[in-house]
Amino acid sequence: VQLQASGGGLVQPGGSLRLSCVVSGFTSDYFDIGWFRQAPGKERVFVSFISGNGGRTRYTDSVKGRFTISRDNAKNTVYLHMNSLEPEDTAVYYCAAELDTIDTRSRYYTSNIYEYWGQGTQVTVSS
Repeated sequence: VQLQASGGGLVQPGGSLRLSCVVSGFTSDYFDIGWFRQAPGKERVFVSFISGNGGRTRYTDSVKGRFTISRDNAKNTVYLHMNSLEPEDTAVYYCAAELDTIDTRSRYYTSNIYEYWGQGTQVTVSS
């Protein structure tokens, strides 16, 4: 079971990026996916969530209206579309996976419920 995150980079404020998380080693629609981020010197925090079938999505308040999570299970890939980026969005972004269960769907914002993690991709928003 592996997750590979990519798509990070340096972007100016107001710009956009699309992060990808490719999952392998399991049937992706059985797994819920969360995106988390960790800024320097800070804790890893929840950003967004999508259920295994894509029917449920969640966002932290600071990214609502700017970020959109989606998935293409045929490609075993989850995307995080990030628009109107702000310097405060600068962080390493991680995708994580856990089996689609009632518990996962209710505690999706909690990092320690996710068993599988990708390696992270750096997003830097700066002029």
